[in-house]
Amino acid sequence: MNLHEYQGKELLSSFGVRIQRGIVAQSADEAVEAAKKLTEETGTGWHVIKAQVHAGGRGKGGGVKLAKNLDEVKELAGQIIGMNLITPQTSAEGKKVHQVLVAEDVYYPGDNEPEEYYMSVLLNRGAGKNMIMYSTEGGMDIEQVAEETPHLIFTEEIDPALGLLPFQARRVAFNLGLSGTAFKEMTKFVTALYTAYVKSDASLFEINPVLKTSDDKIMAVDSKVTLDGNALFRHKDLAELRDTREENPIEVEAGELGLNYVDLDGNVGCMVNGAGLAMATMDLIKQAGGDPANFLDVGGTADAARVEAAFNIILKDPNVKAILINIFGGIVRCDRVAQGVIDAYKNIGNISVPIIVRLQGTNADIAKELIDNSGLDVLSATEFQEAADKVQEVLS
Repeated sequence: MNLHEYQGKELLSSFGVRIQRGIVAQSADEAVEAAKKLTEETGTGWHVIKAQVHAGGRGKGGGVKLAKNLDEVKELAGQIIGMNLITPQTSAEGKKVHQVLVAEDVYYPGDNEPEEYYMSVLLNRGAGKNMIMYSTEGGMDIEQVAEETPHLIFTEEIDPALGLLPFQARRVAFNLGLSGTAFKEMTKFVTALYTAYVKSDASLFEINPVLKTSDDKIMAVDSKVTLDGNALFRHKDLAELRDTREENPIEVEAGELGLNYVDLDGNVGCMVNGAGLAMATMDLIKQAGGDPANFLDVGGTADAARVEAAFNIILKDPNVKAILINIFGGIVRCDRVAQGVIDAYKNIGNISVPIIVRLQGTNADIAKELIDNSGLDVLSATEFQEAADKVQEVLS
């Protein structure tokens, strides 16, 4: 589950990570009031207006602006709120901005020049360890840094049984070229950041940039936080931070119906029971010359209501030219699934795309007979290759 920048910063701050302070606003007038409050609390004269969407590269799309007075705060917030923000990480349509973060200006003058770093915490699956990835090249796309100057990317692998050890935090600060107060501040920052990552059951923390201010403070100016959805039952407060407006509406609806659904870009809808069989079915479609339009696991109870719900979800995608139902009847009987398909088809009414049904397992022969005698525009199959051939046939 992704968090907005302001939510991620609040989470980090609760674990002692220093952040660029800000207040979220839903309108231009709220942005002005937020700016006034920040000025009272922090003394900041300038403010940064940041679009709050689940996408990186907001600055490149015009979603991050600097306001030098309250009039500019109102003007810029009014421009950003309601816009469709297009970034390298959004679709061509972009994402609608519903709110902005009004943040303090932390690039103030002082004895030293501010410096920006990149830092992320994630799981290194190959090593079976958590990892801190960091670089002196903050504020840039880390992919570009990796491609052009890979020697400027450092990693620190952390044994989850031991946690982040003090010498590792010091090594991060040393590799970033810090000394004195900034060195001590960075070790505190890294330690608090890793603690937040572990205790919130996150799968990714990305801070770009981490800023060393002109007076040697270390703080998170941005935050990209992704939480492990499988662990949210342990964090009811964090689960409430979900913003479904930022998610695919079809996936949200499917989740509410208890369906495991992932939207894809293909032309063949899939309805399968079991994740492994679903993956194999997607391969089957690809081999037949089609492209899967979705991953959809209806689970072990493929009754009429569940099949009907799955049909409705798949048919919301206008790119779907055919639907392949591939069910293995182990726990559930194939004849019950077949009857569910027939009942769902009749309840929905006219379905304009061809449907191929492959049922294998308990009572598969009875199921095939039910499908063949239903009088509906449904093609039945019992073998994988037979189903593939029929997918290819209806697409040609």
